[in-house]
Amino acid sequence: MNTKSKIAGIGVDVVDVERMKGVLERQQDYFLNKIFSDMEVAYCKSRPRPYIHFAARFAAKEAVAKAMRTGWSGAFHWKDIEVVNDATGAPHILLVGEVARALKECKLHLSISHSDTTVVAFVVMEQM
Repeated sequence: MNTKSKIAGIGVDVVDVERMKGVLERQQDYFLNKIFSDMEVAYCKSRPRPYIHFAARFAAKEAVAKAMRTGWSGAFHWKDIEVVNDATGAPHILLVGEVARALKECKLHLSISHSDTTVVAFVVMEQM
């Protein structure tokens, strides 16, 4: 374990799946294009219950914003944060653009959990 690392921020967000479904049905492509990468959209649409996966990715992005303590301003850009799954299905944060530059000294740890109606994402930002 790196003894020089420290927790630089934490963030958590909870999303109601039905609310996400409603937003996606009302705003359709506008919302998808503003918030999610093409890979995220393709992944979520490939799943049997896509709204849960969109809600999970949205919650993870919100949790990152909270860990950064910037809200939706400053270096934060929705598409600079991408949620990807490894071979085991575990979610991870992939950073690009301004967010990647702002957090170049940090490692993000992500945990997502959900029921049929609610998604929660928790992010720990570790400064290396």
